Amino acid sequence: MAERSRRLSARSVIRLLSEEFSPFPDRGDRPHAPDGPLAWPGYDASRARAAERTGEDESVVCGTALIEGTRAVLVVCEFGFLGGSLGERTGDRLESAYAHARERRLPVVALVATGGSRMQEGMVALTQLQRVARESALTRAAGVPQIAVLRDPATGGGWATLGTGADVVLALPGAQVGFAGSRVRPADADPAAYTAEAQVAAGAADAVVTPEALRGTLGQWLRLLTSSPTTEPAPPPRPLGLTDPPATGWDAVHRARHPDRPRASRYLDAYFTHRVTVSGDRCGGTDPTGILCGFGESRHDGRTVAYAAQTGTATRPAGYRTAARLIRLADRLGVPVLTLVDTPGAANDAEAERQGVGPAIADVFAAVATARTPVTTLVIGEGGSGGALALAAPGHTYAAPDSYFSVIAPELAAAILKRGPEDTEVTANQLKITPRDLVRLGLVRPL
Repeated sequence: MAERSRRLSARSVIRLLSEEFSPFPDRGDRPHAPDGPLAWPGYDASRARAAERTGEDESVVCGTALIEGTRAVLVVCEFGFLGGSLGERTGDRLESAYAHARERRLPVVALVATGGSRMQEGMVALTQLQRVARESALTRAAGVPQIAVLRDPATGGGWATLGTGADVVLALPGAQVGFAGSRVRPADADPAAYTAEAQVAAGAADAVVTPEALRGTLGQWLRLLTSSPTTEPAPPPRPLGLTDPPATGWDAVHRARHPDRPRASRYLDAYFTHRVTVSGDRCGGTDPTGILCGFGESRHDGRTVAYAAQTGTATRPAGYRTAARLIRLADRLGVPVLTLVDTPGAANDAEAERQGVGPAIADVFAAVATARTPVTTLVIGEGGSGGALALAAPGHTYAAPDSYFSVIAPELAAAILKRGPEDTEVTANQLKITPRDLVRLGLVRPL
């Protein structure tokens, strides 16, 4: 079933996903010179055979569609037409589709199945990537969401523009995905590296979705990303653990480190009726055990809220970059953000340094500092140093009773001050790290 779905025709994909579809009217594409711009012998004949085989006159079908009740601009590659390759007329149609999406403020859903640029049009075909990249960037700047679905294959410039240029990237199981197509990659290359699953693991795509679940998943994403922009902040979650305040700083540390203390997943399940996941930093990494990012429907008022939630472990560089990506996307769409702080600190091993943990933390600080959309923070456990502070909203941070926030872990603070381990408890108390202390210092808001 999955294999057949990946290779469905464009029209079959449209029928599979949408309740209704209205193709854009023929705009009278630019005149096609005999055998194309390069006068490539036999090009016209190849196009004619492709048209007869597919029923299409170009490698992309564009129009407006209704997907699970949300109207969107649909861009569907027809792989049967010259391998779904991009030529000059393909660029014309894609440019028109993106412009229509911006004008009507409709999200763009691109179902990508392409081998790249069309050889018979040479550099004329390759430069269409610049047009597509520009249209995607203009659409992003206009605050119009873009979703890509990677079919089989999604390679070359189509992957590098229609695919990676989207805000959210989904993929069908087993689809061939990569910049290098099967005929141009090194002979000894591991084929497993050029799959949808590998791209998700590398942080270049958000999720693999089965064909059976694709329509419902797209509908959920579209509803969440097209909610009305708002300037109202998300309310902080209700604390799920202890409700009485800790007696001392050291007591607060013990509470925050207790293995049975509620973690991010419990908070997110209680806060949202449903949610979808944003995964990957688009730079080669993921941090699924360190931070959870995505969008959900708030149980409080039904609004869409974006979330970035630390899970109680040391956050990796890829986790910070994913959070920054999430915050900037929410900012463009006018969606409020909820961050949950819970980390003993940023990962500080040698590999984290090689992966750029410092710049990654700086990226989150910048994303929060420049966000126009409201950001709300609840500290739900450990608030360890700058690795925690990066996700905290200045002036809009709250702290649960079983949490603490400190310049650094008390043990490390004692070491820096050249104190012995026996002085850790005293140091914790002197640091004034309890929620009540932080309220008195004006650093967090009372719940």
